[in-house]
Amino acid sequence: MPFGEVVCGAPGSGKSTYCYGKYQLFTALNRPVAVVNLDPANDNIPYPCAVDISSLITLENVMETHGLGPNGGMLYCMEYLEANFDWLEERLKELGSDIYVLFDLPGQVELSTNHDSIKHIMDKLTKSGYRVRFHCRSQATLAITIQLAAVHLCDAHYITDASKYISVLLLSLRAMLHLELPHINVLSKVDLLSQYGELGGWGRTSGSSANIPEATSLEFNLDFYTEVQDLSYLENSLNASLPPKYAALNMAMISLVEDYSLVGLRR
Repeated sequence: MPFGEVVCGAPGSGKSTYCYGKYQLFTALNRPVAVVNLDPANDNIPYPCAVDISSLITLENVMETHGLGPNGGMLYCMEYLEANFDWLEERLKELGSDIYVLFDLPGQVELSTNHDSIKHIMDKLTKSGYRVRFHCRSQATLAITIQLAAVHLCDAHYITDASKYISVLLLSLRAMLHLELPHINVLSKVDLLSQYGELGGWGRTSGSSANIPEATSLEFNLDFYTEVQDLSYLENSLNASLPPKYAALNMAMISLVEDYSLVGLRR
């Protein structure tokens, strides 16, 4: 039975780099692995690509043919892939039943939070599966399902600003509820935090900023952002740059994340 990951996240969060790193790790461990590129706009793929959606459809051609913009064109491509699921099915069959599959999704966030095409495609793979014919007298077929988990990458840049941090938590929560897969949120590019300059004005907590480069002075311990607890500490920072009438909205968003108690970030 194949296992795999659906790698999603905002543009620039490191999805392709993550897939390439995972590919290198599995290759070093002699574990069969394949990366499936589902981004029709990705023409600079760093990893060996076992299945590439560009062989079926490209964003550039869709935009030229139908007069669509980048966002509308991407939605069209995903709907086209869903309508031509048999194309993906045939290529996954060729990978075998013992492969670990990494699905590299486009960075357009609504594909994993609102739009249904990716969800329907993953539902087919995890529930209905695809049929493999065995070479025997009976010519028997067997439906093989893929056991998938979603990996949602969040750029560490978002923790440098309270409003951005809350927005990425809401985005992560929405992706978890929409995809309905075993899910993990990963704080990516933590090693680049020092490039964002000194951070401050979020209030103070005790403890050191472990694992944070010295050039960056986070007044909250990094664990505060990854454990996603006691978000009320962010209230002053959220309200500092907005009119008082938005205070209730800020607290409502904080309460929404805390009430579900689902979101956490790994690093």
